[in-house]
Amino acid sequence: MKVTQEKLPASQISLEIEIPIEKSQHTYEQVIQKFARSANIPGFRKGKVPRQILLQRLGLAQIKAAALEELVQSGLTEAIKQSEIQVIGQPQLRSSFEDLVNQYEPGKPLTFLAAVDVQPEVNLAQYSGLKVQAEEVKYNPASVEKVLEENRTEMATLVPVEGRAAQVGDVAVVDFKGHFVNESEATELPQEIPGATATDFQVELLERRFIEGFIDGIIGMNPEENKEVAAKFPEDYPQKDLAGKAAVFTVTLKELKEKELPELNDDFAQEASEFETLEELRASLESRFQAEAESKTKVNKEQALSDELLKHIEVELPETMIAEEVDAMLTQTAVQLSNQGIDVKKLFTPESIPQLRERSRPEAVERLKRLLALREVAKRESIQVEPGVVEARIKELMAQYSGKDIDIDRLREVVAEELLTEKIMNWLEEHATIELVPEGSLKESNVDAEVVTTTNDVKVSDATIEASQAVTETADAE
Repeated sequence: MKVTQEKLPASQISLEIEIPIEKSQHTYEQVIQKFARSANIPGFRKGKVPRQILLQRLGLAQIKAAALEELVQSGLTEAIKQSEIQVIGQPQLRSSFEDLVNQYEPGKPLTFLAAVDVQPEVNLAQYSGLKVQAEEVKYNPASVEKVLEENRTEMATLVPVEGRAAQVGDVAVVDFKGHFVNESEATELPQEIPGATATDFQVELLERRFIEGFIDGIIGMNPEENKEVAAKFPEDYPQKDLAGKAAVFTVTLKELKEKELPELNDDFAQEASEFETLEELRASLESRFQAEAESKTKVNKEQALSDELLKHIEVELPETMIAEEVDAMLTQTAVQLSNQGIDVKKLFTPESIPQLRERSRPEAVERLKRLLALREVAKRESIQVEPGVVEARIKELMAQYSGKDIDIDRLREVVAEELLTEKIMNWLEEHATIELVPEGSLKESNVDAEVVTTTNDVKVSDATIEASQAVTETADAE
């Protein structure tokens, strides 16, 4: 069989395939025999229909079309094997099938055109010696004190208040009844707000704990005092019939309490944590926040290197690869939303999916370029991850998430990819010049910039497990 290749844009190869005379004739005869064995024509037994009658009843075009389907399919398979092409996705017929039917003559050579997507050629102009800026996240000692104060607040006891009015931070026990502000005639009775009535309602007197004006109206009240409090429902209030409307609440302050915080000592540390002393608890928090700061700085450096690497890559992505990446992104999004209890069937409808795919395309293209750039670095520098390291990590994850339905093959693929990415990023960092700048100095100039997910943004963690579950859950859904 004669096969002629021609390079096309977008990482495609055109194949001109010529089916030899013998195969063209042999396939045609086989198709006629199949029809003869299965045709149900009155007056003839199956398999005994004369050839001429069969051709008349079925029509030459139908038989030629059936023969062509087999010739094209087998011809494509043989041509790809013969040419040793690493194909991505399904081949596409470039010749008009209708024209082929009209032109096809059994016993004569058949020539048709097809196209296949192939792995793209990556041109990475530079990857070593990159110069970038990255924000340095520094540990803030105030973070420790903030956590300790939050824990103290959570462990606080409520103590009755006497002899003073309500203050910010108090906890008030109130009865209230709400009604709309009557903007028409003053003689009309105020309209009660459905559901805006409560008895012995406990509310912490902090901003944004209730609708606008309600908390401010209670502050300054004394126990047993009654008061009319003006308030307003926010414009984005979930109940549309209340959104943006003014209201008045008749409030009775029945009881006032204040929070008594536990003393910051060893007893507090023992109750709030697994540590015996406050010193140990502080040291643990400091270590945690220092590690978080270092981790965030590392992510910033990797993001900066990935962004810079993206500037030096030239590659034409095949449509098959883009479509697969879009599918993977949408599947991962669906799994994450489903895990949050959201009914994804209402979001991913036949009408919305084409729009979601189109909106996801730019991010899919960028993610692929980043991934291919990293793979090219690994290829040129012979960076690999030993199988034993991958299996050890999988063993850890399987023990950590025992009982979950996990696609082990998908998990192995994701883990191997992420560990390889980590090694590549470490190599790039070792061979780059990274200037650390204060946190926020780079983001301020890009506050409206869209956040881009790199292949190294997600470490081997819950996201890995979600990715490995995606295949299983999608298969179950189908």
